[in-house]
Amino acid sequence: MVKILIVDDSVFSRKITATLIRKYIDDADIYYAVDGQDGFIKYKEIKPDCVLLDLLMPKVGGVELIGMIKKYDEHAKIIVLSADVQKNVHEEINALNVLYFINKPFNDEKAKLICGLIGAGHE
Repeated sequence: MVKILIVDDSVFSRKITATLIRKYIDDADIYYAVDGQDGFIKYKEIKPDCVLLDLLMPKVGGVELIGMIKKYDEHAKIIVLSADVQKNVHEEINALNVLYFINKPFNDEKAKLICGLIGAGHE
């Protein structure tokens, strides 16, 4: 069983992400958080194998959430799914030692790629 936490304020994005993840990881146990604050609480409760998060969210944004999670668990596997394609944002996120940065929209090809990354740590 692979525990995955999806943190995104968009219900639509959470559903699409979960559907595509389940297509490639049969034993995915998927949890949801609606913003960064909720995401950090659920991260500590669930201790997921991987976190997929958006950057632009209310209360606590993605960059801040990455910092909070990494401070709590430096080995956390975090994949960013964001529509923010600015070069400086990519550089800032990569400096935070995330597993991968995926540009939205999330699609089948991108799902296959990240499921390969997630699955690679659980074989």
